[in-house]
Amino acid sequence: MNVRIRANYITPKGTEAFFTSEAMPAAKALLITEDLEKTQRAKQITFIDQNDSRWTMKELKKQLEAIQTEPHEVTVYFDGGFDRETKKSGLGCVIYYEQNNKKWRLRENALVEELETNNEAEYAALHLASQELELMGVHHLTVTFVGDSQVVINQLKGEWPCYEAVLNQWADRIEADFSRLGIDPAYEVISRKHNQEADRLATQALKGVDVTSTSEV
Repeated sequence: MNVRIRANYITPKGTEAFFTSEAMPAAKALLITEDLEKTQRAKQITFIDQNDSRWTMKELKKQLEAIQTEPHEVTVYFDGGFDRETKKSGLGCVIYYEQNNKKWRLRENALVEELETNNEAEYAALHLASQELELMGVHHLTVTFVGDSQVVINQLKGEWPCYEAVLNQWADRIEADFSRLGIDPAYEVISRKHNQEADRLATQALKGVDVTSTSEV
């Protein structure tokens, strides 16, 4: 969870100024704020999250305590593959996260038949991941999404235009999911070589092998 600090700073001679910091992890923001309070010059301190919701220090501390029992520090790897001969698509996602002071890995795949291109399969794999995040109870967090599809990631980042209506529909669906869950997405493109876990899951789905597992790592 990333937040910005907003405060009213008053100098010893009474000059006031409101300032808002850059976004940073909530734990870091609390440390800085506690140091600011020692000066007795910072007043009306609030924290603003990625959804522009405002938190008091007490509320933010309570939220961070609650987060420890919920999935956090979430990273998602996704991949989709389309078989031109069978017209079927395999989707795979691997979700790494922390919960209750332990590290976990969730793996999930799916076989679908209504898609028409590899790019659409990649979007569908990311959508599969967003559904899993909702089932896990992930909300109001920054989540890193990692994949080898430059098309999907660069379009979602707004760096590449999207001219295909069907891909726009997938992008809208995914962004609506993130907005509803309060997820602030960060994207990272990697090579296929470094996305082997998700790629393997997608391939297994095409072969009719269903995978659903959660394990400690």
